[in-house]
Amino acid sequence: MAETLYTEDNIRSLDWKEHIRMRPGMYIGKLGDGSSADDGIYILVKEVVDNCIDEFVMGAGKTIEISVRDEQVTVRDFGRGIPLGKVVDVVSKMNTGGKYDTRAFKKSVGLNGVGTKAVNALSSFFRVESTRDGQSKSADFQTGELVQEEFLEESSRRRGTKVIFTPDENIFKKYKFRNEYIERMVRNYVYLNPGLTIVFNGEKFHSDNGLKDLLEDYNPAEGLLYPIIHLKGEDIEVAITHSKTQYSEEYHSFVNGQHTTQGGTHQAAFREALVKTIRDFYGKNYDPSDVRKSVIAAISIKVMEPVFESQTKTKLGSTDMGGDLPTVRTYINDFVGTQLDNFLHKNADIAEKIQRKIIQAERERKELSGIRKLARERAKKASLHNKKLRDCRAHLDDMKNDRRLETTLFITEGDSASGSITKSRDVNTQAVFSLRGKPLNSYGMSKKIVYENEEFNLLQAALNIEESLEDLRYNNIVIATDADVDGMHIRLLLITFFLQFFPELIKEGHLYILQTPLFRVRNKKETIYCYSEEEKRQAIDKLKGKPEITRFKGLGEISPDEFKHFIGDDIRLEPVMLDKAMSIEELLTFYMGKNTPERQDFIIENLKVELDLVAEDQ
Repeated sequence: MAETLYTEDNIRSLDWKEHIRMRPGMYIGKLGDGSSADDGIYILVKEVVDNCIDEFVMGAGKTIEISVRDEQVTVRDFGRGIPLGKVVDVVSKMNTGGKYDTRAFKKSVGLNGVGTKAVNALSSFFRVESTRDGQSKSADFQTGELVQEEFLEESSRRRGTKVIFTPDENIFKKYKFRNEYIERMVRNYVYLNPGLTIVFNGEKFHSDNGLKDLLEDYNPAEGLLYPIIHLKGEDIEVAITHSKTQYSEEYHSFVNGQHTTQGGTHQAAFREALVKTIRDFYGKNYDPSDVRKSVIAAISIKVMEPVFESQTKTKLGSTDMGGDLPTVRTYINDFVGTQLDNFLHKNADIAEKIQRKIIQAERERKELSGIRKLARERAKKASLHNKKLRDCRAHLDDMKNDRRLETTLFITEGDSASGSITKSRDVNTQAVFSLRGKPLNSYGMSKKIVYENEEFNLLQAALNIEESLEDLRYNNIVIATDADVDGMHIRLLLITFFLQFFPELIKEGHLYILQTPLFRVRNKKETIYCYSEEEKRQAIDKLKGKPEITRFKGLGEISPDEFKHFIGDDIRLEPVMLDKAMSIEELLTFYMGKNTPERQDFIIENLKVELDLVAEDQ
């Protein structure tokens, strides 16, 4: 074997923007195409808005304006404005920024000064403008390269900073912003910063009651067991209630304004503190699962220089609050132990409702204990010895948390479809769960059915979501069924299962529908996969002549070699989202309850639209 040369010429130093563009995952997590809330384009938006939030926290500027038009993002704050002599440096020089001075940013969202530099490097167009002291300065960049710098000029504009950027399509391929994800981000910002107003695409968002507003907005009052308990301290805020119908735990946790979707030390400490306080108050050694069953809670803490387990800051790793404060665990235990105990003593009616809920959970747990034990044994045996679950290496190897954000479980029906996905998947991050026939319609059933039904029991075990989402094994859960009547029915039954027993999976944006092509249009030189009739017509026009057209009737007809295109970089996912105007109970009743005139009208109207499309195509 010839010896590979290794000389000075092999050693290369990358400048800041080259390194970010070559290794974007180190700075913003996964790239994605905008179909998931944690895709890179939303992290870019967040990094810019975080700086505006820091200005608000410092008492400078009560309004932030955000707009997204034609994939271009504009963010404007009315804070102090970047010091004019440093406008270029703070967005293009690493280790430059105000967040290194802890006097100015004691409990900032981010401390590494990388955020806007990453946005700049990963944008095909990036513009920064700063106005202060009656003067302004701006600079334009392309993929991190300075292309134009406007020097100081007099300005009558209000002080503050404006950033305009367009994510680079060479990095974020075929991306599309979904306003629903940005709206949720905006809502979280105002919940965590009462008094702040954010205007997103012309709509105003504001909160006066912080985390209490968060729980109220996402949970209709009629579905809650009692009014929300709202507790606030200097560096901590907590909101707690119980659902009347939801089975599992649901948490919304934040650190320094960052939504920690994967929880962390603060969320674990809160769950522990809740159980201890309840036990002490009632003088009963209740089982932790009974205390926390159906709980819906939000917690926000502020920590000096927090340590997260990934660059995207989705899980807190810090054990200390910083400064002279105690550990995160001790701080939260002391706060909850004192404040929640005081509240329960002053509100006997709520305390009574909580105790009745715990006793009911205890009774149900004991009734299910034998079934659950047997179900767990079956699930353990099945996952080890049969082919229902083909796991990915992310759960076998000690992979980084950033990589775990990409973990996906495809839920498929039929051996042929499961086989095609299994052969073409990325074994590092993509797993496959095979259904056997149509799932049971679980509408109106109790949690008992999850343990008694083999499919549901094994699916629950594969996801590891029996009690809470804290240990969810796959960040993305993708329903992959045929685009025919049977496939649609399976989708509906699976969505019903998740809504009925694990609605927080959908609330937190983990559930998707896999979009697969309906047609293949090709000639001798080119093949185009089409996901709609309109795309098919465009492909025919592009290829001209009489190209070969194949209609895929099911996933099993797509070969593994072709399937890898549809679940790889070009994957198309349609997120399953809840309509805020309709509660989960109303949603399930409408689609899965007894036939009603309203549903019949809905089906007839949508069937008419489908028939019109078919007729037009013919």
